[in-house]
Amino acid sequence: MLPAFASCCADLVSTWERLVVAADGEPCEVDIWPEMQRLTGDVISRVAFGSSYLEGRKIFELQEEQVHLAMLVAGKIHIPGYMMLPTRVNRRMKRIAAEIEGILRRMIATRESSLRAGKATSDDLLGLLLESNMEQLRGEGGGGGGGTSSGGMSTDDIIGECKLFYFAGMETTSVLLTWMHPEWQDLAREEVLRVFGGASCRVLDYDGLSRLKIVTMVLYEVLRLYTPLPALHRRTYKPMELGGVRPERFAEGVARASSAGDAPPSFFPFGWGPRTCVGQTFALLEAKIGLAMILGSFTFELSPSYSHAPFPVVLLKPEHGAQVKLRKLP
Repeated sequence: MLPAFASCCADLVSTWERLVVAADGEPCEVDIWPEMQRLTGDVISRVAFGSSYLEGRKIFELQEEQVHLAMLVAGKIHIPGYMMLPTRVNRRMKRIAAEIEGILRRMIATRESSLRAGKATSDDLLGLLLESNMEQLRGEGGGGGGGTSSGGMSTDDIIGECKLFYFAGMETTSVLLTWMHPEWQDLAREEVLRVFGGASCRVLDYDGLSRLKIVTMVLYEVLRLYTPLPALHRRTYKPMELGGVRPERFAEGVARASSAGDAPPSFFPFGWGPRTCVGQTFALLEAKIGLAMILGSFTFELSPSYSHAPFPVVLLKPEHGAQVKLRKLP
């Protein structure tokens, strides 16, 4: 996965370098929120589904519209059976669902044919799911129905997994990468340059990434302050002081930072228990690589046009974007 992560991040860095050059020595203003969405969309497409961002972009756009329409419906007075009425929004939501399923079925059929012909590997998520499903597909005569059997997953199961990984894999990590406290930027950059050296930190390895303690602390503090999924509620059990940015609280690990005496851990941005996010390691590795490569190439500061407005729309997002001023490192 690491080469694919690094390749996607290198594409983003190259794009920003061209923007900085075009600015002719002046700071270049970039809204990094859509940029992070594109980056994480590219990563999840390549790593999990073996496709480029261009192939997966339509699914991302449709899912974003789907979420927007779902929030419109959720904001209305609940009327039993309302979702069955042929309103404009309901008809559009059904068309979106059908279009997403059609795209995924075509992707699955193409990959299945390649796997059967020995022209593709099963080293990504879709390949592994299809490999698990091969026995059932053979039992169904190659069909793609949603029946169940004792072996493998049904095609409908695979489509459901793909939808979830596309949405969760793109949106949550892009939210994580968008929020960063400027005062810790220099400390994190010094660590990245110390561990990986110069050359814009384009050559990364697992050993070096595991030694990025400050970068990890910053990412955890971002997750604490701006958890991507605000629906994971907390209840205070003692007087609490809100606010403050202290990544150093995670210097000795998450368990020490989030536990107090016999109290249960309070830091669980990826959920807790049997339903904890299966992609949390994937997301943190992706965020570390992206942040390390960006810090090794640019300095950045908030733009005067930035307006701090975290807005919960299923996930916590910057309502008005996240504008920063980029400068290339000398």
